[in-house]
Amino acid sequence: MFDNLRQRGMAFGITFGNLSILSNSRLSLEAGEYARDMGQYEPFHEHIFHAYFMEALDIGNMTNLCDVAVRCGLDPIDMMAALKDHRYQPRLDDARKEAMAINLSGVPTFIINNRHKLVGAQSLSVFSDLFEKIQMKDAR
Repeated sequence: MFDNLRQRGMAFGITFGNLSILSNSRLSLEAGEYARDMGQYEPFHEHIFHAYFMEALDIGNMTNLCDVAVRCGLDPIDMMAALKDHRYQPRLDDARKEAMAINLSGVPTFIINNRHKLVGAQSLSVFSDLFEKIQMKDAR
């Protein structure tokens, strides 16, 4: 998986770190929900991806999550309290149930017009081809 990421990243000038672990991302997902509630989801999302894929940090580690929170202007102590009491766990459980209901089989998954599903990191040509097929079908 990581070799494939490095190869695809090179085409866009992205250098991935030497990932040696596959983090348990549950805490980082909860932290992302905290960031969403604080109005900082986009910066958090960008920084957590950078921390994992570029810096090869364990995003299941509380210290690393707090460092990312600080980078986004979030209060790390408040975020830690939210993570320790698992207040976002029900939200993630609901998302998991929704994913199961639509037979989500991988990430990322793109659902277009509630009918077309693309699973996994796809090339731009795959998206273009699908959009073209949708346009042709809608034009009929």
